[in-house]
Amino acid sequence: MECQYVPLSATGQFSSLFLDYLAQKEAVKPFYGEFPSIDAFPRQIQQKQFSDENRNTLVDVLTRQYASLSNVPDLDILRQPNTFTVTTGHQLNIFTGPLYVVYKIVTILNLAKKLNETYPDYNFVPVYWMATEDHDFAEINHFRLFGRTHSWETEQRGAVGRMNPRELADLLKTIPEKLLLFEQAYLNHDTLADAVRYYMHELFGAEGLICLDADDTDLKRIFSPILRDELLQQNTSALVNGTTETLNELGYKTPISPRDINLFYLLDGLRERISRTDDGYEVLNTKLRFTEAELLAELESNPERFSPNVVMRPLYQEAILPNLAYIGGPSEVPYWLQLKAEFDHYGLAFPMLIPRNFALYVPRVAARRINKLGLTVTDMFQEVIALKRAYVEHHTEHSLKFDAENKAVNKALATILQKAQLVDPTLEKAVLAETKRFANAVVSLEKKMRRAEEHNQETGVRQLLTVKEELFPGGTPQERADNFLTFYLNDTAFLQKLLANFDPLNYQMQVCLEG
Repeated sequence: MECQYVPLSATGQFSSLFLDYLAQKEAVKPFYGEFPSIDAFPRQIQQKQFSDENRNTLVDVLTRQYASLSNVPDLDILRQPNTFTVTTGHQLNIFTGPLYVVYKIVTILNLAKKLNETYPDYNFVPVYWMATEDHDFAEINHFRLFGRTHSWETEQRGAVGRMNPRELADLLKTIPEKLLLFEQAYLNHDTLADAVRYYMHELFGAEGLICLDADDTDLKRIFSPILRDELLQQNTSALVNGTTETLNELGYKTPISPRDINLFYLLDGLRERISRTDDGYEVLNTKLRFTEAELLAELESNPERFSPNVVMRPLYQEAILPNLAYIGGPSEVPYWLQLKAEFDHYGLAFPMLIPRNFALYVPRVAARRINKLGLTVTDMFQEVIALKRAYVEHHTEHSLKFDAENKAVNKALATILQKAQLVDPTLEKAVLAETKRFANAVVSLEKKMRRAEEHNQETGVRQLLTVKEELFPGGTPQERADNFLTFYLNDTAFLQKLLANFDPLNYQMQVCLEG
């Protein structure tokens, strides 16, 4: 697999806040701690405080969660004070979801490996934070394989990690390809969380990946002091809004907005927001009501029923893991930048924010077509109209622009305008109107000539658009549309090739040309 690199800024896919963070612009520096580099990890280790008690709780929880699996990674290593994690998280998309979910996993695996090689006095463990408490089912219920989208329809509600995946039996029957791993995962487990842990362990367990389901009573109990403070004081909203306002004043768009209370109430089949009322609290869209004393008693006895939203989930993660870095996508990194004041308030170390690997995987046939068409892989990131124009102009035997003619005519029109003004100054408007009419006519003629030349080059243009659609289906980047099985089913070494070629600290678009 040959790899080429394209600057992220050249792809047109990323926000200014994300790009300015990577460029280490001065305006963005107040919103994070250590910038991610291999040399920064010793400093991050010095900042991270994590008790032996919390380590033991974490390992005990993981041991329970891995009890039914074979070839379990060494969990006890997390009890050691010189062991730290690097973490990525994502929703439980069926069949892993878009390709970039796998890229996230590969990034943390390679990062942990690189750190273990660089700093042998420490241990670094890659952790996949399964977003089991998320309830946005519409975001996880589909995946795209070989150009066809498959969807899971269900009446189940609430946190997706608690849903029963055996319903996927009907969906599996509609997929022509035999997906034995996912059949075993979905049909032999009672919850989606258990199913995802199973197939992620089968795919990446040998590389040391540990999957964590934080929907757990003991883990929530570690976090309960911050949960209590959120219920009573609602500090998070003011802290995050203050940072958001500053970022907005700097001209950046921010992806998340806090609530007054950034918690959900969680039961089987239910995850609804907790809201303040005149005489206590309510759970929206239910009949559940609590006085302050009742809700605090509920938190004390059942902390697992309190679920942080997107604003507080990062806090929860850093409270229960000995974590040094979070690996996220182009939307995640910007929203973490909104949260540093929140971390400072609660005395938690802000992790290094590391962009996941970004990649465009170019199959062998598509790579040959790109080369035959006289294009580069960078060209493929252009919008379709610009790409067609560049291709046609590069391959035409004719001139499709009237630059020289325009220059000559404009010179003549300037002379005409000068003469007209000498005769009657009021003629200026008439001459300028004719000049504008001429310019519009030239633009129209150029468009017609390009369309005619596109027709002349119809075969090449059609091949070009076929490749563009393959790499950017429906205008969406491949990594956000296609599933990894699209490539893995044709090449079982696909994941190993990613592991061998991705550099977790190279913040560019990696174009992978199939050999």
